[in-house]
Amino acid sequence: MYRFLISCVFLSFFFSTPQAQTLDVKKQLDMALQQYELMLKEHPNTDKIPHSMYADGSLRDMPSDWWCSGFFGASLWYLYEYSGDTRLKEAAHRWTMAVEKEQYTTNTHDLGFMIYYPFGHAYRQTGKEEYKKILLQGAQSLGTRFNKKVGLMKSWDDYPACDFPVIIDNMMNLEYMIWAARETGNSYFEEMAVSHADKTLANHFRKDKSSYHVVCYDSLGNVVLKKTHQGYSDGSAWARGQAWGLYGYSSMYRLTKKKRYLKQAQGIADFYLAHPRLPADKIPYWDFDAPGIPNEERDVSAAAIVSSALLELSEMVGKKKATQYRAAAVQMLQSLSTDAYRNRPGEMHNFLLRHSVGHKPGGIEVDVPLIYADYYYIEALLRYSRWQASSKK
Repeated sequence: MYRFLISCVFLSFFFSTPQAQTLDVKKQLDMALQQYELMLKEHPNTDKIPHSMYADGSLRDMPSDWWCSGFFGASLWYLYEYSGDTRLKEAAHRWTMAVEKEQYTTNTHDLGFMIYYPFGHAYRQTGKEEYKKILLQGAQSLGTRFNKKVGLMKSWDDYPACDFPVIIDNMMNLEYMIWAARETGNSYFEEMAVSHADKTLANHFRKDKSSYHVVCYDSLGNVVLKKTHQGYSDGSAWARGQAWGLYGYSSMYRLTKKKRYLKQAQGIADFYLAHPRLPADKIPYWDFDAPGIPNEERDVSAAAIVSSALLELSEMVGKKKATQYRAAAVQMLQSLSTDAYRNRPGEMHNFLLRHSVGHKPGGIEVDVPLIYADYYYIEALLRYSRWQASSKK
């Protein structure tokens, strides 16, 4: 019955979705510039990196070893790219260098977020070798977490009843590995990325293309447990987990042109968009199977990630699918840009978006702004803007 319902909603979505509507990207990005200039004034020192808010409304700043430490600098690079404002370029450099020491970190899998995002944007926009050197050291550090026998990068060093945990989030590091391979000529970086993507594809997903959050392996690479950590239950579809998978496999197809990654990305996208519990405004509940729907929190961060991923995916599929995916992404961006989810200058310490959920089972970051929601929102706006510009040629 559930599969039948999914199919009906899927067909309804694709036959009723309108063409991509106009979105005032410039207005949103200009306001983001204003908000992040105010955020910079509120953060004169780079030892406290903007991250979120506590329930009492105070700032939740974090140190450079926090997994989200690279998002603020990366967002500033995007805003500099949009505006050309040299003051933002200087700020982006300063906040990027605030996480420089993490290039040597080997006890986390999150170096894609921490190092590749800020330093990758910095190097792409400036070509300066100082950024490249740090990127390559970070890639070496990240590569130490790959186990040849298991065929995967280890996500956490310590997780109960799990010798070798791998989370779906880890898909977001693979672009970093492929970049390193192509910059250095060392194919082993890319081999690690492909191995990780293939084994994740084999073991992390259910038949309907929804994903588990955590898969535990033994020392030989055999699956021991399939669990959740931040989702509602082991068998549920945690919204941001689905977003990480969609974004990760879309990126892997762009980089490798391996058809299995495109097929997987489309499968995840179709599951997500056709889900009967995806609200009409396309901003998901924090978990598609949360028991209190419709009285559960939304997760704006998942919507921001998915909108950006869908815009990328729309560039790699046929015309009909491209139109469908792009229309859904634009609808998400339109919703995110309304007062229901979008902060105005001076609100909530000048984070762009409200109503994200970090880790509800742990009671952490529930219904608050999150810096990575801002990052993917900015990225999605820029991707849509580039598509608008190219479609007019």
